[in-house]
Amino acid sequence: MAGAEVSVLGPGPVVLAFDVGGTDTKSALVDADGRLLGLRRTATPIDGAAPAASVVASLPALASALLAEHPGVRPEAVGLSVPGLVDEQAGVGVFASNFGWRDAPIRALAEGAFGLPVAFGHDVRAAGDAEHRLGAAREFGDVIVLAIGTGIAGAIILGGHPYSGGGYAGEIGHTLADPTGDPCTCGATGCLETIASAGAIARRYAAASGADVAGSREVLAAAAAGDQVAATVWNDALDALADALARLAAVVAPEAIVIGGGLSQAGDDLFVPLRERLDARLSFHRRPKLVQARLGDDAGLLGTALAARDLANSAAPAERSEP
Repeated sequence: MAGAEVSVLGPGPVVLAFDVGGTDTKSALVDADGRLLGLRRTATPIDGAAPAASVVASLPALASALLAEHPGVRPEAVGLSVPGLVDEQAGVGVFASNFGWRDAPIRALAEGAFGLPVAFGHDVRAAGDAEHRLGAAREFGDVIVLAIGTGIAGAIILGGHPYSGGGYAGEIGHTLADPTGDPCTCGATGCLETIASAGAIARRYAAASGADVAGSREVLAAAAAGDQVAATVWNDALDALADALARLAAVVAPEAIVIGGGLSQAGDDLFVPLRERLDARLSFHRRPKLVQARLGDDAGLLGTALAARDLANSAAPAERSEP
């Protein structure tokens, strides 16, 4: 379903943007005024025999539909972001367990499919860049943007510049939280996201109580209503998050930690106790502000569009005039 036309990016080159997730792909055409035209979600097709090629092959049809709806709007570049380990400089999807690819040359595939320059990147780093340039992280030079949903991933910005570590930085959800804990989809045991992600909170409550829940919000509501199992699961998640944030404060010393994703929608029920627990774990450290993300579920798409515009702006005039 097409979304409303929203202007958040300001004037700049016309670009196509695709934020590919394991379930849905968000897409939009960004016009010269910065409006997101035809913003929509569609199912992400994945062929297990050729996962990267199948995902990229689905995008030109989305682009054709967007361009047909808005004749005369001609893109100069394409933005494409995906989850997993991503090497932006090489244009390679290093690894994505949900997709099943390794060392996939996704940028080259996309450039071949579109015949346009492609800005390729990581979905959460794209969201972090959008929050830094447009949203809750704008006033900070050293900041970490966390997305806490089905999993936990982060974007690290130091001195106003993103830090990717060759694609490996920011995997905060795969830091050790409990060495005797649950197995993680990454192959390790006791990762933070097995305890503190929104998905893990729902799974752990269902396993402990025998009651199925739709998500972490139901667990929080049950805890507030006096359900002791729910309270234990919620408090375990808060403690694990506070431990992880305290380690980040000690190692990276960010001015702020911006939290987005589904769990951030808990608002004060998350941020108030998390601030208290983090403060109790710190001594001489710089105390990061805990801030709720502002751009919501479309932050990754916005950051992807920004990257595509950056790429278009860097192109030589002769290149940008090509059809």
